[in-house]
Amino acid sequence: MSTVTFVEHDGTSHDADLVEGESLMEIAMNSAVPGIDGDCGGEAACGTCHIFVDSGWISTTGRRTGEESRMLEMSPEYEPNSRLACQVVAAAGMDGLKVRLPEFQM
Repeated sequence: MSTVTFVEHDGTSHDADLVEGESLMEIAMNSAVPGIDGDCGGEAACGTCHIFVDSGWISTTGRRTGEESRMLEMSPEYEPNSRLACQVVAAAGMDGLKVRLPEFQM
């Protein structure tokens, strides 16, 4: 089974089964990963599933939309590699993906 690893701000790692077609937010929530809230249900409207994608994975996970960028840029923890987990859809080529979580969600 393919996996994705979510790394909390304090370094605690959580491995989750990578389910193709599900968003990383859904995967995190279904796996009870702390720090991913998904308050808007995946509509890119709240910023509570903020993650950081390693630059080596950007081409695999895709680029942000304008709507996603506007939401993320409001976060004090925004980085150039910030994404909303609800907007990253899991695919076969993502096995081994590791994403970091900010200290606080918006």
